[in-house]
Amino acid sequence: MAGLFCAVAAGTLCAATPQAHALDQSVIGSPDEPRSPWAVFRFGFTAYKSGHKDQAVEAYRYAADKGQIGARWKLARMYAEGDGVARNDYEAFKFYQEIAAQEVEPGSPEESYVSDALVALGGYVRAGIPGSPVQANPAAAQDYYMRAAATYRNPNAQYEVGRMLMTGEGGLKSNIRQAGRWFQLAAEKGHTGAQATLGHLLFQSGKVVRGLAMMTAALERAPAADKSWIRGMQEEAFALAGEADRRTAIALAQDMLVGGE
Repeated sequence: MAGLFCAVAAGTLCAATPQAHALDQSVIGSPDEPRSPWAVFRFGFTAYKSGHKDQAVEAYRYAADKGQIGARWKLARMYAEGDGVARNDYEAFKFYQEIAAQEVEPGSPEESYVSDALVALGGYVRAGIPGSPVQANPAAAQDYYMRAAATYRNPNAQYEVGRMLMTGEGGLKSNIRQAGRWFQLAAEKGHTGAQATLGHLLFQSGKVVRGLAMMTAALERAPAADKSWIRGMQEEAFALAGEADRRTAIALAQDMLVGGE
């Protein structure tokens, strides 16, 4: 932490190299004033954007220790992704726990941090973290997802609740109707996985055109990581549909894409 404290106290990093990252005085303020967690967090963000991730980690740790929720979230993400630090899912899990423990009202500036942390925690406890005390516990995962889905209306959480209800995972009784409602909520917020899955459910229930159109539109919008499974589902449905339904579904999908539905 010595490098950070020198940076915060003196206005520049005590650099051992000529490429030291200078503090932005407009962000940090006068060197004679105490450094707020928010100011140190902003310095960390500037360091991160400039490629000085080691300095960013120092700054984020200092701010996180002082309770700065954004710094905790950034550290969690960095450990989860191995971004500037060695990947460590358990370290990420602990930071997410600290964030989720805070009582944050829906609509507050900190809502997105807590909501995102709850979804991340749900993913970790759903599968467990090898080599750590975190064991697979789908029921606990469902609790995390439900809090984020119901309290903060997080579309990723709504989608995961729908998936668990659809399959009966985590001790839940399978309920396709309730799953569809959660998929609908997430789909309305632009979640392509939810749009595709809801379209598949509609297709299976006999609403061929609407269902195929939703899957087709979702495939066009989906990020690269989701295109493979959505394409497989869409192509299977496309092969089963009649020619007239295919043409109508393609036209409807185009309308959805243009209209943002």
